[in-house]
Amino acid sequence: MKMLRIATRKSKLALWQTEHVAELLRERHPELEVSLVPLSTRGDEVLDRSLAEIGGKGLFLKELERAILDGQADIAVHSLKDVPAGPSSEFDLAAFLPRGDWRDWWITRDGARPEDLPAGSKVGTASLRRQSQLLARCPHLKVVTVRGNVQTRLAKLDSGEVDALILAAAGLQRLEIEREYTLPLEPPSFLPSAGQGVVVVQCRAGEEETRELLHPLNCPDTVATMRAERAVVAELGGDCRMPLAAFAQLEQGRIRLDARLASPDGSEVLDAAVSGDVNDAGELGRKAAHSLLDQGGMRILSQL
Repeated sequence: MKMLRIATRKSKLALWQTEHVAELLRERHPELEVSLVPLSTRGDEVLDRSLAEIGGKGLFLKELERAILDGQADIAVHSLKDVPAGPSSEFDLAAFLPRGDWRDWWITRDGARPEDLPAGSKVGTASLRRQSQLLARCPHLKVVTVRGNVQTRLAKLDSGEVDALILAAAGLQRLEIEREYTLPLEPPSFLPSAGQGVVVVQCRAGEEETRELLHPLNCPDTVATMRAERAVVAELGGDCRMPLAAFAQLEQGRIRLDARLASPDGSEVLDAAVSGDVNDAGELGRKAAHSLLDQGGMRILSQL
């Protein structure tokens, strides 16, 4: 019997996503013995500083990638938004699962909307993208860094340490966490991170047998929209340290892509919208990125 070992972070959400991939593989390949290799990453261990301060979201990947290179694991499962958008000579993203809920959720104890909170109210997030879009809409609020797993962040809300949280809807849904007061943050005032809601499977470059095993999990529509979104990030050299949003939608063979770059304090917001054939997804992303630069995006980037 062939074995496939999956490297994963140890958080409840990461384990859910990895077990989901494992079950899909077992369904499609009954002869396959699939096991999980849970690992701790620096991104999970350092919680007193923002990801931007300690090196970016790539810190969630390095230990998992090392496990593949060292032969401890065959593949790794990631949230796509944590995966750097630049090309890699050592690894392939071999399967993009169908996208889940891409929205952010505004969560409070009492149902207050962002506009309802009094000046100086504390909103917890570790994302410059969320921070910049929130402050553009509600400059009277104060954003504080909140990291850790979903349960840890919700505990800070329940204890009164913060007055509101912004969390990814997909994570809450996958963990089946229901809150009494949630408000979806949607376009046009709020755009998601590139890749938000997408689970991706990574393997060593050139492992064709592994890619064949993963192929049934791959969603072509997700691949197309992610190619557009991630091209924006790659063209601007971005990662989680950049207040950048990108959202692509596919309809009848065409992609509409919206991208946003904003100053961290929300005082300046640049938007780009492009559309075109699905086969030109990467070029659409690069076009959106250059539109942001043409509007003065380098002014924002130089201040980060």
